Amino acid sequence: MSRIGKAPISIPDGVSISVDDNNVVTVKGKNGELSQPMDRDISLEIEDGVLTVTRPTDQKRHKALHGLYRSLISNMVVGVTDGYKKELQLVGVGYRASNKGNLLEMSVGYSHPIYFMAPPEIKVSTESVKGQPPLVILESSDKQLIGQVAAKIRSFRKPEPYKGKGIKFKGEVLRRKAGKTAAK
Repeated sequence: MSRIGKAPISIPDGVSISVDDNNVVTVKGKNGELSQPMDRDISLEIEDGVLTVTRPTDQKRHKALHGLYRSLISNMVVGVTDGYKKELQLVGVGYRASNKGNLLEMSVGYSHPIYFMAPPEIKVSTESVKGQPPLVILESSDKQLIGQVAAKIRSFRKPEPYKGKGIKFKGEVLRRKAGKTAAK
């Protein structure tokens, strides 16, 4: 049996989970409401504040879906209780970031500024401290959406391997390359 799939999900206080007729799981909590369509073969059982995901057979497809849906539901429970946060650093001379609501304006070495409108489900903030690279902070209850938006922002100027300039995740370790050596 799937190690991930058979792990139970504890439901904290203030969180409600429901499944409708179309097999759409809805999780409600203090940070909002998230829903995820599920495969018809996978079933959920809620007992004493613990949710377990079960599969009908040991087919390869059912095994894959078992762990997948257990992880998705677990991420939704964490999202509506604690939420998710991603921080991106703009490393480079003259790199700047500012925001007005969910409109992010970045200057990352191009001849023009880059404007990015984040979805309304994500809270965007920027931080500039002297001596530190500017930060773009994303907060949301949806793990999939915040990861997708962070990857899109990072794609505007990926970190290069020689000097490390670009947009990177905070704490990300980059593989650095040695530069050219002088020929004799």
